[in-house]
Amino acid sequence: QLQLVESGGGLVQPGGSLRLSCAASGFTLHYYAIGWFRQAPGKEREGVTCISSSDNTTYYVDSVKGRFTISRDSAKNTVYLQMNSLKPEDTAVYYCAVAASYYCSSGYVRDYGVVTSRYDYWGQGTQVTVSS
Repeated sequence: QLQLVESGGGLVQPGGSLRLSCAASGFTLHYYAIGWFRQAPGKEREGVTCISSSDNTTYYVDSVKGRFTISRDSAKNTVYLQMNSLKPEDTAVYYCAVAASYYCSSGYVRDYGVVTSRYDYWGQGTQVTVSS
């Protein structure tokens, strides 16, 4: 059984931090691209960041650069999203997903970013709410 389970979401004040986890079972995350996406009410799902196995590329959408960090712990078969300096506009359901490693290669993300349609397996999401 292939499964992705997100955790770590919750309610946080503006300026606060959260660390999201994406735990994989049934396959080895290290051999694939792992993306984090978010979807706010009434908005389309957007790719936030990814980490690649092929060249270890990391990519961040402009709105989170300098605040979010993606990482991978291969021994735990888990990826993380460290979210600092959170803003109300970060409020969304956050999803992790898996794609072929190519889709987070440096050349691909330079031209296309983190493309939702390239990711094949998805977790159920975890809610992040940033509010005072």
